[in-house]
Formats: sequence, C-alpha cells, structure tokens
Amino acid sequence: MHDAVVQTSLAAPAGGFSLLSLFWQAHIVVKLVMLGLLSASVWCWAIIIDKLMTFSRVKRQMDQFENVFWSGQSLEQLYQQVSAREAHGMGALFVAAMREWKRTYESGARSLHGLGNRIDRVMDVTLAREIDRLERGLLVLATVGSAGPFIGLFGTVWGIMSSFTSIAASKNTNLAVVAPGIAEALLATAFGLVAAIPAVMFYNKFAGQVSRLSTRMEGFSDEFAAILSRQIDERSAA
Repeated sequence: MHDAVVQTSLAAPAGGFSLLSLFWQAHIVVKLVMLGLLSASVWCWAIIIDKLMTFSRVKRQMDQFENVFWSGQSLEQLYQQVSAREAHGMGALFVAAMREWKRTYESGARSLHGLGNRIDRVMDVTLAREIDRLERGLLVLATVGSAGPFIGLFGTVWGIMSSFTSIAASKNTNLAVVAPGIAEALLATAFGLVAAIPAVMFYNKFAGQVSRLSTRMEGFSDEFAAILSRQIDERSAA
C-alpha cells in the first residue's frame, strides 16, 4: 500500500503542472470537490445569463408600459392591450387591479364598499408574485457564493492531508515530491473561488435590481390605487 503511494507521489512531477494534469493526479475526494464546484459554477452562470436577460426585459417592459399609461390612453383600451398577452411587472399589477374593477361592475354590484381594499389586496398579491419571480434563482447564487470557498478549502485540506501521508510514506521531503501534492490541493481552493466570486458579485447586483424594480412597482401600485379610489368616490357620489 505504502509502495503504491510512494510511486504515485514520486511520479507526480512527471505529469507536469498543467491544470489538467494536476486534476488527474489529485486524490479522488479532491477530484469530487472540484467537479462539484465546476458544476456549481456552470449552474451559476446559467442563472446569471438568464437573470441578465430577464431583468433587461422586465425593465424595458416597465418603461414601455409607463410611457403608454401616462400618455392619457383610456384605462379600458390599455387593459385590452395588456391583458391580451402575458404581462409582468407594472403590467401585471395593472391587469390584476382592472380585472377586480371590471368584475365588480360587471356583476352589477350596487355598493362599491370594499372595492378599494380588494384592489389593494390583489395588487399586493400580484406584487409579491412578481418579486418572487425576479428573485428566483438568487438563493443558488447566494449559497454558492457563501459555501463555495469553504467547500474548496475542504478539498484543499483533504489534499494536503493526502500529500503529507505520501511524504511520510516516502520519507522524502524533497520539493519535487512535496510541490505537486500541495499544488493539487490548492487547486480545489481555486475552483471554490472561481465559483464563488462571480456568484457573490452578481447576487449583489441582482439583489439591488430587485430592490429598485420592487420600489418602482410599489410606487405604481400606490398611484394606480389612488386613481381608482378617486373614480370609485366619483361613481359612489353619482
């Protein structure tokens, strides 16, 4: 057993110090750690690309909706246009509020008491749903960003333990024997950082964008609720 470890340790320098050779020479546990971190990194980048496109699309849709909404177009016409397609962001809040508004009037309700509260509630529920949709996947980025370095460090510690075991078995502290094992172990930490750094950076970026979009939607919700409230008061007085 010790002979095999010694042979592996002594043969390591011949494999070179490229990333691929270091990976193949690493202990099986270290390999599993690096493969797991590589998979997590690919998953994070898939989420990052998807979120970049999603936030860009939502912001563009919200800008377009605000321009049309404040252009003076009638609410009924705007509702017909927006409800004809899948709406997100402010459009989703508008459709939810108008749907409740129209449901009340089309049912022939004699009293409008409580309509304002119902509109507020449906917009709150829709707002929570939209924020949840924007935040989907961010938990993965946060998890990889916080746990990635520690997982990589675990692989490094395991690799160094294995390297020291090989050194003890070979009874040779020559740098040519020690260096490959240490390099293989440190590669796991590098993988952890490669996975974690983009995850943390883009998580902070996306969390800020969610906060800004949420503030915009909340502001629109309050303004639109005020508009509908005035119309409810006018119709009740009539």
